Amino acid sequence: MLLVSPACRGVYLQTIDPNPVDFSARGSYASCFQIPPSVSQRECLMRFGTVFCFNQKHREQTSFKKRHVSTQNVDLPPILPKNKKKPYPIPFKQIQEEARKDKKLAQMGIEKQLDPPKNGLLVPNLIPVAYQVIDNWKLLIKGLAQLLHVVPVFACSECGAVHVSNAGHNIRDCNGPTNSQRRGSHSWVKGTINDVLIPVESYHMYDPFGRRIKHETRFDYERIPALVELCIQAGVEIPEYPCRRRTQPIRMMGKRVIDRGGYLREPDKPQTSSISSPLAELDTLGACERYPPPTPEDIPKIAQETMDAYEKVRLGVTKLMRKFTVKACGYCSEVHVGPWGHSVKLCGEFKHQWRDGKHGWQDALVDEVFPPNYVWHVRDLKGNLLTGNLRRFYGKAPALVEICMHSGARVPQRYKAMMRLDIIVPDSQEADMVA
Repeated sequence: MLLVSPACRGVYLQTIDPNPVDFSARGSYASCFQIPPSVSQRECLMRFGTVFCFNQKHREQTSFKKRHVSTQNVDLPPILPKNKKKPYPIPFKQIQEEARKDKKLAQMGIEKQLDPPKNGLLVPNLIPVAYQVIDNWKLLIKGLAQLLHVVPVFACSECGAVHVSNAGHNIRDCNGPTNSQRRGSHSWVKGTINDVLIPVESYHMYDPFGRRIKHETRFDYERIPALVELCIQAGVEIPEYPCRRRTQPIRMMGKRVIDRGGYLREPDKPQTSSISSPLAELDTLGACERYPPPTPEDIPKIAQETMDAYEKVRLGVTKLMRKFTVKACGYCSEVHVGPWGHSVKLCGEFKHQWRDGKHGWQDALVDEVFPPNYVWHVRDLKGNLLTGNLRRFYGKAPALVEICMHSGARVPQRYKAMMRLDIIVPDSQEADMVA
């Protein structure tokens, strides 16, 4: 066998014994001589047969364990600009490739293969998950409404900023309509439960695969929390909001539904009062008035139960969204639970005139259905106010996590890095000396 290294400056040919050779040892080759420049590499291959290039030393394969290094500090969540479209959760090239495959199958007359729940059928394994999300959502609303009687929360009346402390902070980052008159300062008012749990609503549809909602028929459909609508389509039964349960899968060819089992009329809803309605427990409206303040002994217990319920709701929504399709507008905060978005022309964000007010639908993220609403982390509610020149030393956390932490709950490990608990906040005079 012969070895040639054409990557080197001079091309060398070395003969090796047929016996195994230790490449790590030097001087183990039988002979080494230079090939004339007139002989090309192709001729060398034809004359001497097998050729192997050895311009690098042999690397010994060492097996080692990769140590898990815990992240000390992470960057704060980025603020997306309003004059641009949101990035696609799935790469756009991948979306185009899947669309080409569906179009090619449709041209060949082959039906699109759909698995539950894409074909309208339920997933039996996700029905208990949907019920757990609903139960923990009720517990989350109840616990947060009770904690708001104890922990002070302030919200800006001009923008969506929220601050958990005895008074609002002095960081001038307001982006409201009149922020130039206030030089970026916030206009703080007392916060409500909707400032902590941002309400994200969607249209409730009896048949998600039925007729698409048009702009003229938008008032025929009720608006309920998107999280609740996702659980209803996943198998939760609420008499006031029925949903069609199919026994036969739908059939699609490309983007066209060729068999949906016909259109069915939505059944009449039972007449119940708004106070005794089950949806009253699932809505944040008026929750602070429904639940009284807790006793001082029960505050840590309620805070921990609320924190656990928050984590379970987020985990359950993540599991459901892996299977069920949820669409979100790439320009505004509109969300629709279903295989395709609606045709309501109410988008008023960037370049809505070019789209005639229509939404730019794309796959939704968990943060768009269940937004965390990050706030500045405050270590002491009665301490000094946060200032703008020290903002690089402050951390952030979801508003609900911040409230539960000040009420005595344990902070989950995945939030500690963003809260920057290991950083000592210097004084304003010492901040200039920090590198």
